[in-house]
Amino acid sequence: MKNNVSDILQAGENETAEFKTTFSDEVIETLVAFANAQGGCVYIGITDDRKVKGVDIGKETLQKWQNSIKNKTQPSIIPVIDVITDNGLHVVCIKVNEFPVKPLSCKGRYYKRTGNANHQLSTMEITDMNLQSLQLSWDAYPCLNASLEDIDMEKVRKFTAKVNTTGRFHLSGTPEEDLRKLKLMNNGQTSNAAVLLFSKEEIIYNIHLGRLKTPSLIIDDRILRLPLFDAVEETMKYIISQIKFAYEITGKTTQRTEIPEYPLEALRELVLNAVIHRDYLSPADIQIKIFDNYITFFNPGKLHPAMTVEDLKTNSYPAYARNKLIAEAFYLTGDIEKYGSGFLRIRKALKGYPSMTIDCREISGGLMVTIAYKEQKTSTIKPKYNRLNEGANEGANEGANEGVNRLLKLIEENPGNRKPYFVSSMNVPEKTMERWLKYLRESQKIEFRGAAKTGGYYSK
Repeated sequence: MKNNVSDILQAGENETAEFKTTFSDEVIETLVAFANAQGGCVYIGITDDRKVKGVDIGKETLQKWQNSIKNKTQPSIIPVIDVITDNGLHVVCIKVNEFPVKPLSCKGRYYKRTGNANHQLSTMEITDMNLQSLQLSWDAYPCLNASLEDIDMEKVRKFTAKVNTTGRFHLSGTPEEDLRKLKLMNNGQTSNAAVLLFSKEEIIYNIHLGRLKTPSLIIDDRILRLPLFDAVEETMKYIISQIKFAYEITGKTTQRTEIPEYPLEALRELVLNAVIHRDYLSPADIQIKIFDNYITFFNPGKLHPAMTVEDLKTNSYPAYARNKLIAEAFYLTGDIEKYGSGFLRIRKALKGYPSMTIDCREISGGLMVTIAYKEQKTSTIKPKYNRLNEGANEGANEGANEGVNRLLKLIEENPGNRKPYFVSSMNVPEKTMERWLKYLRESQKIEFRGAAKTGGYYSK
């Protein structure tokens, strides 16, 4: 709180200061918004254009204002009220600190200070703010209409085996005992986290994947509703099947190195971030869209109130977990680090791709991350992984041709087999195999003989 009017006017309205000419319910709404954020002061007697008008103060004025604030807020706010005199005019400063248990309301409505304006909170934002202020997370609560019967114990066993392999924790009980030890079960009740991680059935939360030419021209799309560990792996498989690979020949032995169009470490970090930190109270889907020159990742749920997009660009941003038990599970398996290093590792991976950029922004109630190739001018310097437009497209075409030739040879040596056999033998994505088989059929180098369900491919 500033005690000098000239300093107050110079600073203007911002996240912690607002000017009002008179006392009203709008003042109380602003105080609630401040208390739900980082605290602040309302200065009464100053206009929006920073002119001191002053305010008349009677014998009971300040007490009446304080009583009105107390009666119209829940939990009740008891502010600090001071009077500043400037050239014979009175300016009243009403100050509140950040409230420890949030959110507070004014006459049943909830507000939060964003920039120099008050933002009315939605139902989901109210719930999220309350859980965060209590140091709780939604995933720790019992899952309604779910029990131990809904948990796939084989998934739990695989999880505990991986945890023990990483050495970050040791689990040696039965699957049920291990779930209780990790607080994924409490008092016989199965948590939301346990269902999301180990459900026998599909979960209700979508990951919507798509390959697009333009925002309205969809080439391919897929929706996953898998338990989270499986969802991460299947999402990565889909992305890998949709991006290009170039090949670099090195050494005297002509060893070939595959170079993906995008750094796979960065892609995996972004998938993990979306799955682990999404807001599971939101009805929106995780959306991953793959375009020719960029990929977007949309994750429902904005950043923690104590974090900003600018923080993600630093190497020391604070770590906050919206879903603490889910984050803990992925930490124990070694999939993530615990202390907010995900975007640091993403930026590190992107350094090998000099022409690639990353952009983060909060939009439509969530976080949108875009990794893209920037437009390049002609240069005599050609970084190792520069765009892949020319090098990668040639390399990818070369790799595809070689793959087609290997497939043709495999069909010649093993006639009568079907697509799953070739996918397994060559260890390539199913969609890639479909493209290769289609090319060979159209080139009249192979043919399919027999019934659709029992026949197979033969060379001509």
